[in-house]
Amino acid sequence: MQQSQTGLPVIGYWLPGGRQPAFGPMQLGAVAHEFREPMYVIRDEASGAVGAAVGGSFTSVRPAAPAVSYPALSVLAPIYPEWLGDRSFQEVHCVRFAYIAGEMANGIATEQMVIAMARNRMLGFFGSAGLPISRVERAIDTIQAAIGDQPWGVNLIHTPNEPKMEEKLVDLYIAKNVRRISASAFMSITPAIVTYAAKGLRRLADGSVQRRHFLFAKISRPELASQFMSPPSLKLLEQLVQQGKITPDEANCAAELPIAEDITVESDSGGHTDNRPLGPLFSAVLEERRRCTAKYAYARPIRCGIAGGIGTPAAAAAAFAQGASYIMVGSVNQSAIESGLSVAGKEMLAQAVISDVTMAPAADMFEQGVKVQVMKRGTLFSARGYQLYEIYREYPSLEDIPDGIRRKIEETVFRAPLEDIWAHTVSFFRDREPSQIERAERDPKHKMALVFRWYLGNASRWAIIGEPGREMDYQIWCGPAMGAFNAWVKDTWLESPSNRTVAQIALNLLEGAAAIGRAQQLRMYGAAIPLDSFQFAPRRFAIDS
Repeated sequence: MQQSQTGLPVIGYWLPGGRQPAFGPMQLGAVAHEFREPMYVIRDEASGAVGAAVGGSFTSVRPAAPAVSYPALSVLAPIYPEWLGDRSFQEVHCVRFAYIAGEMANGIATEQMVIAMARNRMLGFFGSAGLPISRVERAIDTIQAAIGDQPWGVNLIHTPNEPKMEEKLVDLYIAKNVRRISASAFMSITPAIVTYAAKGLRRLADGSVQRRHFLFAKISRPELASQFMSPPSLKLLEQLVQQGKITPDEANCAAELPIAEDITVESDSGGHTDNRPLGPLFSAVLEERRRCTAKYAYARPIRCGIAGGIGTPAAAAAAFAQGASYIMVGSVNQSAIESGLSVAGKEMLAQAVISDVTMAPAADMFEQGVKVQVMKRGTLFSARGYQLYEIYREYPSLEDIPDGIRRKIEETVFRAPLEDIWAHTVSFFRDREPSQIERAERDPKHKMALVFRWYLGNASRWAIIGEPGREMDYQIWCGPAMGAFNAWVKDTWLESPSNRTVAQIALNLLEGAAAIGRAQQLRMYGAAIPLDSFQFAPRRFAIDS
């Protein structure tokens, strides 16, 4: 095998066909995005320049004169967006792409969004967090009626202040044959999670265990990833058997498997987030996967996907390059046509830059001081949310709030007396979780938390319905990916929210990631790839609607 001037071995020779090779930056830039074609990395013997060629023919020995040939340094296989990620993801979940549209809460990830993803052979999760069970049940019925057995999923958010909600939702999901759920904001393993994962497990004739339910665990801490990558504790499994939640056979099968085989590693995302940097976080989770796989001798792979910060093809390509089995996209889909966010909210998102985000108290975990990432531009929600949280920390009850402070928040935040807000709160929890009212009657501090959560919860509802006069209180969950997306699509047909659909967003991100992957391959061999090759202009794809 010969050595080229670049130090790379020559594997053979390429002979031109109908097309000439590309050597200069302009020519290389044109050919680099032909990533669906086999490509030859070649060298010009006169100048020593590394180039690329498509078509033609290949031979292992130098052709005799007068044939024109070029030393070949490598043959690059085609790249397809379908090939990005871990192929087992597509096989297990019966989808075309390793891509998920995430479960934006309060129904912002609508039934229509999930249906559109399924019809384009991608996975979408309905945003059930914050919705009453009756609303979630209607959504499940709508989705199943539209797409039948095609793959889709629904969210299960951790509700430490309303533990019965988790159990009721899991019971509903099992009864309705929901095959996939994405568990988010969990701080530890709960019985409800294990019940869902274990229900329907059965041992096949060859001794392997077949899953009926697929649990996706969205995490942002390595220690939590380890919990989901481990089998459930025997004590918890025995408890669930005694309660009649699962059978002894299901418990025996569950003891051999990780609770979740799909771990979504969430970095700097919209909504619930720890604002962790992706690089160190993902590396640490991969190390936990290696450790757990070895410790429990798993026969099947645990897939680790990436969420948070994915709003451009470059970000998607970087995620796959780090080893992501799949990617999950959230914030940018809120501006899509199928999103449940109001037109006013979508227009706000379409103007965002990467710095237009901030943290604010979370409605569902207010007492614990948990925060969510939200839009900062055009809204005072974050500042008003923190004002309520500081009052909650300082005073033991609503009655202890000084008159001046109380009047201010009644006028500017609640726009009603706190007594009226309490009456609305009682009405809300009477059917949803009556124990919350009972506890509040005994605990003035909890009563104050429920009243303040009224504002935090309604702020997201106002953004969804486009409540007139409440624009400054809109709570729109958003990460910096939204600003990056807007910068990418500026002056293109995707700049307007009226053109953004979840399928077009997904296909453009994946197509662009594949194009960037090819450009990187060529650059690794020393080709003079222009910087423009690492950009991808949005285009219109044929989609199923």
